[in-house]
Formats: sequence, structure tokens, C-alpha cells
Amino acid sequence: MMYSNQSASANDVGDNSLGSNYQGVWDGRIGFGKTPALLVVDFMQGYTTPGSPLFAEGVVDAVAKMPPLLDAARRTGTPIIHTNILYHAADQIDGGIWVKKAPVMRAMVAGNPYADFCPEVAPRKDELVMTKQYASAFFGTSLASTLVAMGVDTLIITGCSTSGCIRATAVDGVQHGFRVMVVRDCVGDRHPAPHEANLFDIDSKYGDVIGLDETLGYLAGR
Repeated sequence: MMYSNQSASANDVGDNSLGSNYQGVWDGRIGFGKTPALLVVDFMQGYTTPGSPLFAEGVVDAVAKMPPLLDAARRTGTPIIHTNILYHAADQIDGGIWVKKAPVMRAMVAGNPYADFCPEVAPRKDELVMTKQYASAFFGTSLASTLVAMGVDTLIITGCSTSGCIRATAVDGVQHGFRVMVVRDCVGDRHPAPHEANLFDIDSKYGDVIGLDETLGYLAGR
């Protein structure tokens, strides 16, 4: 299924629309491979709790769409890897410059409910959880080597936020040699504009942006 950034038309200049400008240059498709894993990035309560500085309505919507995908992955034996962000509680020194740039992230410490997984998509006891301190799920973690050891060639990415951790993970995913598939229904951000712009960029250059139905169909066919 080809991705079309309908919201981008406001930025078109004359006939030089985004679609025609990118056509034949940045519109390739990679498709699914043979062995997928489902990556669920940072679905923590700080993004879904009204009143939290991190609250993002788009993430609430994405979480609501996740249960059928998690059920399908579990039913078909597709590996599921969850990530979260946790820092050293005293001073968040392991967050480095990022927590200086974005001090709102200092809430991600053990014991703060904002750092807990959203109950609707919480990992099961037998599902792997990888803790990270930066945007990409690959940076400073064993994700790449774990996927290689499992024989995975396709990384189905869900989670938040689209313009941050999802984009960073998609870029690193393709650079590590995986077929990156981002499920647009199951990723979210705090504003539609960066959400759509980053989906456009991911689909153009780093992976395929696909719908939930297409993903469920692929898993069912396995």
C-alpha cells in the first residue's frame, strides 16, 4: 500500500507537489521479508495521562489501536520487543545532553507512574523489554544483535513519538540492515503536523509506512 501525505498539500508550490517531486526518486518500496519482529516503542503513561507535560492525544489514539496487533503477533508466534526509557533516579546523568535539551524527560525514573507502561499494551512476562536512554531503540542497547540472533529481517515498528523515537529507530533500523515497516495507525505524536511530516520522510527514505489492516493481513498469512 503506497503512503500518501494528504496533509502536505499546503506546502506545495505550483505543480511541484510533494508527490510529484518525490516520484521516481524517493518513493521505493521494500516490503515485508520472511521473519518479522514487532517493536513497541515507549508506550508509557507519561504520554497518555492528561496533565502530564508529555501528554499527546495522538499517542492515546495509537495505544487504542494496538491490542489487535499485539494479539495477532502473539497468536502467530511473532517476537515482540518492548522498549521504555528509564534514568538513574538521583540526577538522570545517564540521559546526558538529551535531558538537558528536554528536561521533561527527567520524569522517566523508577517509581514515577509516568514511566510505567500503559496497561492496555503492557508487556507479558515472557516478552522482552529493553530499556533505553535516548531516542533510538538501537542506540546503547543490544537490539540489533538480538534481532540478528533471532534471524529477524523485518522490523514492524509501533509506539511513540513519531517525530522522535519512532523516526530515530526507523533510521537506525534500516542502517542496521532491517526492513523497516512503520504502522501508521499505531504510532503517535503530540501534534498532527510533525506526525505526518515524519511519516512522509520515513516512507520516502527509510522504510515503508503501512496500515494496520495490511500488517494484520501479513501476520495472518504467516
